[in-house]
Amino acid sequence: MATKKQFLRDYIKAIRDGNAAVFAGAGLSRSSGFVVWKELLRPLAEDIGLNIDDEYDLTAVAQYVRNKSGNRAAINSTILDAYGKDVARNENVSILTRLPIYTYWTTNYDHLIEEGLHDANRNSDVKIDYKQLSNTKRDRDAVVYKMHGDVDHAADAVLTKDDYAQYERNYPFFRSVLQGDLISKTFVFIGFSFEDPNLDSILGQIRLLLDENIRNHYCFVKRVNRTDTMDDESFGYQKARQDLREEDLKRYGIQTVFIDDYSEITEILRELESAVLANNIFISGSADFFEGVWEKTKVEELAYKLANQLVKEEFRITSGFGLGIGSAVINGALDEIYSSRYKHISEHLCLRPFPQGIVDAEECKSKWKKYRENIIKENGVVIFMLGNKKADGKKSIADGCLQEYEIAKKNKCVIIPIGSTGDAAEIIYHEMKENKADFPYLEKYLDILGTETDIDKILGAVTEILKAKRIV
Repeated sequence: MATKKQFLRDYIKAIRDGNAAVFAGAGLSRSSGFVVWKELLRPLAEDIGLNIDDEYDLTAVAQYVRNKSGNRAAINSTILDAYGKDVARNENVSILTRLPIYTYWTTNYDHLIEEGLHDANRNSDVKIDYKQLSNTKRDRDAVVYKMHGDVDHAADAVLTKDDYAQYERNYPFFRSVLQGDLISKTFVFIGFSFEDPNLDSILGQIRLLLDENIRNHYCFVKRVNRTDTMDDESFGYQKARQDLREEDLKRYGIQTVFIDDYSEITEILRELESAVLANNIFISGSADFFEGVWEKTKVEELAYKLANQLVKEEFRITSGFGLGIGSAVINGALDEIYSSRYKHISEHLCLRPFPQGIVDAEECKSKWKKYRENIIKENGVVIFMLGNKKADGKKSIADGCLQEYEIAKKNKCVIIPIGSTGDAAEIIYHEMKENKADFPYLEKYLDILGTETDIDKILGAVTEILKAKRIV
C-alpha cells in the first residue's frame, strides 16, 4: 500500500522530469454521465437472457451477444448511443488534462480526454489506429492513445472475446508502445479495474523482462466497506479478495493508494495540481521611480539575486518583463541557467511580455487583464516587489500589480509581498498582514517582508516560505 504523500512525491517528480503518464479507465468518465462497461452491456445481456450482475467475464458476455445476433450491429449501436452524446467534463478530467503531462492512455471510447486537453489550450495527437503511430502531429502538447478504439469508429472498438484474441493482429505496435511507456514513465491508473486481459498480458511481459527492476506506478482503489446488507462472512471475503488483489498488483510495480470515498481522488488531484503549480513563480513588479534605500542599483540587485536563487532551487520563473525589474530578473535567471551545464532555459524561465501598441484604451485594459489571468493561472506562487509607474509625469501606484494580486487571491496562489520595497507591494503587504489568518504561511516572516532592506535576509525568508510549501 502506498500513502497519498508517497504518490504525490513520486508523481510530482515524474511530472517535473517529463516522465508522467495517465491510464484512464471507464471510472474516470462515469461522473460525466458515461456508463462503465458493465452498464454498457446490461441491456444487451438481458436481450440474450443473462443477468450482468452474475457475470464476471464481460468480454465473454459481449461475445455471446455477437454470436447470438451473428453480427456487431447491436454492439456498435449501443456504443454510439452510450458515448456519442455531449456531456460536461468532470473535474478529474479537467485537472489531469491541465497538468503538464505528455502521455495519456485510455480504454474509453469517449472524447473526454481530448476535449479536456482542448479546453486547456493543449494540442492533442490522438492515436486510434496503429497506422497513426508513425505520424507526428505538429506542435502537439500531448499524445492520447485510445487502446480500445473510439466511439466514432464503433465497428472497430475492442469489446468481445474475439476482439481481445485478435488484438495483436488488429492493433500491432500499440502493445509495444505501451510496454515502452510502462518501462520509462510513471503511470497513475484512474477509474481502472485491472480486469482488462490486454493490460494483464502486457504487465506480465514487463514483469518477465525486468524482474524486480520494474518501475513504480500508482492506482486509486476504494476500500471495501461493510454495508448494512453485508454479513461478516461476505465482508471478510471481499476484504480478503481486495488485499490479495493489492498484493498481485505489486508484482507489476503498481502501488495502491486506498481511499474511503471516490471524492478523495478529486481532492488528491487538486493537491497534485497545486503542488505542481507551486513550482512555478510569477514575479510581479515594475518601477519607473526609485526612492530612498531602494535606489535603482539595489532594486536590480534584489531582482537579480531573487531570480538567480529561485533557479538554483529548481523553481520555474515567469516574468512579464516589468519596467525597471524585468531585465534584472531575466539576467539573474539566465546566469544560473547557463552556469549549470544541464539546465535548460524553458525549464526554468518563461518570458511573457505584455502586448504593446494597442491604441484603444479600453481594449488594452481588457486584453491586459485577460493576459494577466492567463499568466497567473499557470503559476502557483506570485512574488510582489515595488509596483509603481509614471502617470501624468508623476509617480503612481501600478494598478496592474494590484490587479494581479486580486487574480492571485482568486486563484488561491501562494502570495509573497516584499512590502519593504514600497509601492503596490507595500499596499498588498499591509492588506495581507491585516488578514494574516488567511495567509498562515507568512506569519513567521511578516516582520522581515515588511521592514527588512537587507537583500540576503529577504531572500532567506522568501526561500524558506517556498520550501515549506513545496512537497518535492
